Amino acid sequence: MNASLPDFRQAFLDFSLAQGVLKFGSFTTKSGRNTPYFFNSGLFNDGESLRRLGEFYADAYLASGVPCDQLFGPAYKGIPLVAATAVALAGRGHNLPYSFNRKEAKDHGEGGTIVGAALKGRVLIIDDVITDGGAKREAIDLIKAHGAAPAAILIALDRQEKGRGEQSPVQEIEREYGIRVVAIAGLDDLFTFMRGRPDLAEHLPRIAAYREAYGVR
Repeated sequence: MNASLPDFRQAFLDFSLAQGVLKFGSFTTKSGRNTPYFFNSGLFNDGESLRRLGEFYADAYLASGVPCDQLFGPAYKGIPLVAATAVALAGRGHNLPYSFNRKEAKDHGEGGTIVGAALKGRVLIIDDVITDGGAKREAIDLIKAHGAAPAAILIALDRQEKGRGEQSPVQEIEREYGIRVVAIAGLDDLFTFMRGRPDLAEHLPRIAAYREAYGVR
């Protein structure tokens, strides 16, 4: 095991690779860049993989030291993620309320856009990645509109690459709102992980070149 990475980060990258969530090759991102790796969290698509993913989110949250009073998952990908994380944290003695939002307000029954616990206190937002930051800004604004405070954002992978400017979408969110974005793993972690895996050595030069061209510090 690579001693330079916290155990949960290495285990997460190992697991993502084994599940086919993390792939190496040639891919085109939403921004039009040609990237040597691709991460598709939608392939954590069975009970066991979702259970283990929730454990990794719990690991990253507990390692962060960020205090929070409840968890929130933005629709749609954040919904199973927040539930899995809540279960994993409860198993470790941290029983936190959680909620998520509907895309459209419900006008019958309990109504509104929030499902689950009422938003209050310090709220940890849980999602898969930050692409352009739009969905996370909506979540932050929604939490504030309910009188609560966003505590931090917890994601699976931080690509640590420039957006339209010199900063990454993660850095832009942190600067704009003054809150932390915590990731289970980032591009730097991936690079370290790959250097400990001889079977991935052929992909390292392209990963290094990509980080040099688009990476942020």
